[in-house]
Amino acid sequence: MQKILVIDDDKAINELIKVNLELTGYKVIQAFDGITGFALCKQELPSIVVLDVMMPEVDGFTVAQRIRKNDDTKNIPIIMLTALSQLNDKVNGFNIGVDDYLVKPFEMEELIIRIRALLKRTHQIPESASTRELLTLGEITLLPETYCVKIKDKQAKLTPIEFDIFNLLFQNHGNMVSSAQLLKEVWGYSPDDDIETIRVHIRHLRAKLDKISDGKKYIETIYGGGYKLVS
Repeated sequence: MQKILVIDDDKAINELIKVNLELTGYKVIQAFDGITGFALCKQELPSIVVLDVMMPEVDGFTVAQRIRKNDDTKNIPIIMLTALSQLNDKVNGFNIGVDDYLVKPFEMEELIIRIRALLKRTHQIPESASTRELLTLGEITLLPETYCVKIKDKQAKLTPIEFDIFNLLFQNHGNMVSSAQLLKEVWGYSPDDDIETIRVHIRHLRAKLDKISDGKKYIETIYGGGYKLVS
């Protein structure tokens, strides 16, 4: 049974999430403050952390940073729950390494959908990894087992989300991949108001590629449509 750690100081919301996730078949571990939450994360090593931002003493951003810096917990997916809807708050979360972001108030069904999609993506072994296949297009090579991209003799480590985005563009090289398709294929859902999620990750991905590409730009933005890998 997959374990979900819920860290939220609002006891009513925490309990509501627990009841609904348990009805869905998950084991739920509860924490009502950031200090206890991080300690339980290290102890229990859950499948996913559902993390509130606005908590006393230690806020969710700090907890997320500690999870990402700890060797035992750094790869655990995080869904951040918050009443903060400003773009800067989303950017801060994604910069830390948060995998998904849900603004309060939210529908419980939406949270469950995102948890399922994130579990499917993060626990799914790439098909090519099982055969140790290297995927190559011109001077670009993808290494699925290590979530790395190699351009000529230089290599960059990507996050799982960045790798999934680049791999989707890679498989459709020369053709536009729409924002809706990226959201569906990478995150498993297609909300109308979450295009900024893609923009933040594309920006991070481009920054990493810039360090190994000798000035060449590989990801082209198609205005009003999506993105395209050019080689």
